Amino acid sequence: MNEIIELTQINFSSLLIAVSVILIGVKTIVSLFEWIAQKLGLETKWMRVGREEHELLIRTSQTLAALQEKQKQDTERSDRQDEEISNDIKKLTQMFLEKEIDDMRWEINNFATIVSEGKPCNKDSFQHCIHVYEKYERILAENGLENGEVEISMELINEAYKQKLTGQTP
Repeated sequence: MNEIIELTQINFSSLLIAVSVILIGVKTIVSLFEWIAQKLGLETKWMRVGREEHELLIRTSQTLAALQEKQKQDTERSDRQDEEISNDIKKLTQMFLEKEIDDMRWEINNFATIVSEGKPCNKDSFQHCIHVYEKYERILAENGLENGEVEISMELINEAYKQKLTGQTP
């Protein structure tokens, strides 16, 4: 029971100061020991662990920098490839458009030749040719191009179609 009474009479502020002084003293002794070991070229276990952690941190930082550079290069290469693909698609689209226009011109001009030679053509052939011409004009308008190659052919076809509808012979 006396021990319990003595514990209640402890000065906690003195105890706290004493513990702090002891911890500071231990820290100072450890720092002094590390300094001496370092000056003598000795390496303790915790010094080696600290050095290894520092080296690992440096290697990780270097690896991260290399990965970032690789990602930057990959992104640039990907952007260049995307641009090349986009340009190729534009070229293919232009080539397809030119071929489509040329095919329509050829079909209209060929039909005009058949009509001008007086060969027999049915109503569906005329309507098909007129439909192709409308599509041709729409494609030209959508792409900001101008017609100038099939107008005479279409005049000839329209005139022959009118004559066919009215039953006149040319």
